[in-house]
Amino acid sequence: MLNFVQWTNKIIMNSLLVAYDFSRNAEHAFKYALFFAENLQAEVHIAWIDNSLTPENLAGTIDEELRIEKKEQMEKMVASYQSEFPEIPMKIHLGRGKVYQEISKLANRLQSQIVFAGTHGVSGYEQYWIGSNTYRITTSAPCPVVTLRGSFTINNQLSDILLPLDSTLETKKKLPFAVDLAQKFNATIHLLKIYNSTLRIIRRRIDEYGEQAQSFLDDSQVKFKFATVEADNVAGAILNYADNNNVDLIVIMTEQESTTAQRFLGPYAQQLINRATIPVMSVRSTHYIIDKDDL
Repeated sequence: MLNFVQWTNKIIMNSLLVAYDFSRNAEHAFKYALFFAENLQAEVHIAWIDNSLTPENLAGTIDEELRIEKKEQMEKMVASYQSEFPEIPMKIHLGRGKVYQEISKLANRLQSQIVFAGTHGVSGYEQYWIGSNTYRITTSAPCPVVTLRGSFTINNQLSDILLPLDSTLETKKKLPFAVDLAQKFNATIHLLKIYNSTLRIIRRRIDEYGEQAQSFLDDSQVKFKFATVEADNVAGAILNYADNNNVDLIVIMTEQESTTAQRFLGPYAQQLINRATIPVMSVRSTHYIIDKDDL
């Protein structure tokens, strides 16, 4: 069993990547990344991936013209923000291929600690690739992914971070990253135990994880609040708590191959990404290598 107290690795957050598709929501994600970068003293990389299917006999000319046009548009946008944030290094990247694959490769090459992507929520607009690829990015990126809607008001504040706890082992693995984030922003973590089963063994496991998490937060000297809720609809319970407690960010796991609480993992993560009106940070257990002595 993972002992939170034994976690000693600190995550250096100095490289942020924004997936960009020229939509309003993507530019909003860029603005949110700048807020993070300003507080983390990080550089921001913004990437556009050309996933068009141009006929081979036209590919050379059209692709080159398209890349020139898109690069000029990105340079103009970045320049407008660079004057407002002169201390933040901003770099442009252009690529070609499947969006989520190329974003993942770039994040890996840049050793980015967070990827930011805009989302259109439940309505969705397939003409923008961010709308149809956001969830693929969250499940393939080598680091946590923050998704947010264009309607979210960026108030330059990250004071309250919500961490829901369920009965799976994976649920605990998001805590070290969230603790590092809370320390850097001096934020309060909300631990929310969600009972979505009447089985005593499941409820005891959730209680055990909650106790371990509280102990870890105490030792990390991070401010936290603790709450419990009974819920059949896990995503709904999380969103209700976030709304009622003025939460600024929800941190979740995106694992889908669990046998313990399938209803809580894949489907609930996707529901949250689609329905949340505030940013959601999706973390995969494979993002972090835990020492075998910690298990």
